[in-house]
Amino acid sequence: MKPLIWATAAAMLAASAPAKAEDPFLSEIVDFTGAVMYLEMGVPGLVLGAVRNGETAVAGFGELREGSGMEPTGDTPLRIGSISKVFTGALLASMTADGTVKLTDTLQSHLDWDVTVPSHDGKEIRLIDIATHTSGLPREVPREDGPADNPHATITPEAMIASLENEPLLFAPGTSGLYSNFAYDLLAAALENAGGKPFEELLKERVLDPAGLTDTGFALPDDISTAMQGHGFGGEPLPDIPTGKLAQGSGGLYSTANDILRWMQWHLDRFSPEDAEMRLLDHAAYVPRDALEVAAGYDESGEMDAVGLGWIVMERTADRPTILQKAGGAQGVFVYMAFAPAHDVGMFVGINTYDFAAAMSMGKAVNDMIGVLASQ
Repeated sequence: MKPLIWATAAAMLAASAPAKAEDPFLSEIVDFTGAVMYLEMGVPGLVLGAVRNGETAVAGFGELREGSGMEPTGDTPLRIGSISKVFTGALLASMTADGTVKLTDTLQSHLDWDVTVPSHDGKEIRLIDIATHTSGLPREVPREDGPADNPHATITPEAMIASLENEPLLFAPGTSGLYSNFAYDLLAAALENAGGKPFEELLKERVLDPAGLTDTGFALPDDISTAMQGHGFGGEPLPDIPTGKLAQGSGGLYSTANDILRWMQWHLDRFSPEDAEMRLLDHAAYVPRDALEVAAGYDESGEMDAVGLGWIVMERTADRPTILQKAGGAQGVFVYMAFAPAHDVGMFVGINTYDFAAAMSMGKAVNDMIGVLASQ
């Protein structure tokens, strides 16, 4: 089957004659790898981008919306789901770098709500515990389901406060790991209070604008027909939904492949004096896996060796360098980004369907390809 897929991919590329970047090797890798991934996965649409030594290349395949006949491009808006968490982590790094907060501050000290944050075995939840998914909070805030066209509507302060008041922590903070959207939404609320501005405004001022990201934000695109439409597990198109205010920190962002590549270029510029302290804080590995009694929810796109400020850290192997990575999924779109800080290489991929096998496959393909690009 592989030779047939490769031959078909080669034919697709010959027919489409995509535009080339200044780095022809990078363009060739992205074009061919993207075509093979698209054919192997059988997804409605796929967009793949890479950065190497400051050069970028993007290729799109399939349709961005059912029946549109339009391939996704580097400027196609798409939901990035839980990749939003590493943007929240970058905001935490920025606010730590200038002393607005400390990583070891308690959630209680910055959450301006009338509630006592629970503790466990004498351990309080700290900001670093939330950022590394070691807070002891459940994955989701317990609540009723929201309507299909606005599922975030039931993520409210009242629902969060009720859980904090009535539900014990699952473990003592810092002792085990469990991936938590609830925790990251609380982190966003705490940073908003500490910064004295809405979370969205803080993120724009401290993270998006300094990196030159002009197409990343929480609002639906003005022309929704230009965005990648997600598909459910049965292949059905899913509605385009707004992002609830209290779901911004965990998974609310829209972005584009080009903006994500710009952000990776900011990360890969590791010796720049601009935002140097923020970048160092953001790239650090804070919790090694062997420091946790139990670690759950980290390994979908590659086994976690340590956790940073939302980043999954994968240590160097014989086949690839150290990688910082994050996956996301929201409203029928799966995405994955990964970069090797010491090798000036990064990749981003998005597909517009809920297909776990495809999501795991694209993570492995990107990790493997970073190994190839880093060796050149």
